Amino acid sequence: MIVYFLIVLLAVLLDFASKAVILNTLSKGLAIEVTSFFNLVLAMNKGISFSMFSNAGPYLLAILALGICAFIVYLIFKEKDAFTRCCLSLILGGAIGNIIDRVRFGAVVDFLDFHAFGYHWPAFNIADSCICVGVVLLLFRMIFKKEKNK
Repeated sequence: MIVYFLIVLLAVLLDFASKAVILNTLSKGLAIEVTSFFNLVLAMNKGISFSMFSNAGPYLLAILALGICAFIVYLIFKEKDAFTRCCLSLILGGAIGNIIDRVRFGAVVDFLDFHAFGYHWPAFNIADSCICVGVVLLLFRMIFKKEKNK
């Protein structure tokens, strides 16, 4: 069981460290061009994905996220499949990383800015990446299991 919480801890630490570097390096509104399709920016997201519910307030969103985290911890203990537990651990680590920001700053620190042909994907961070990777891997796992059982 400890390996799953090490995954959570690693996700939280990578997220925290990357945000600390960005906060100490960038000013809000400044963009550092890394490649022709990727910038580093400092953006403070008061909402959830794509800035939805940005008027809900950071503490309400943090409390909601804590409830979700508690449910994910329950699922990690209940689940028998190691791969699924790893996916849930990535999601949990990402959620905790963003909760820390909401409590500290009242918003989530985003800084990864991908763009192409004048269109920008909303800025995101390592925590968001952990959540997305965990969810995508879980979806693939669910699809794989369904086909295996047919």
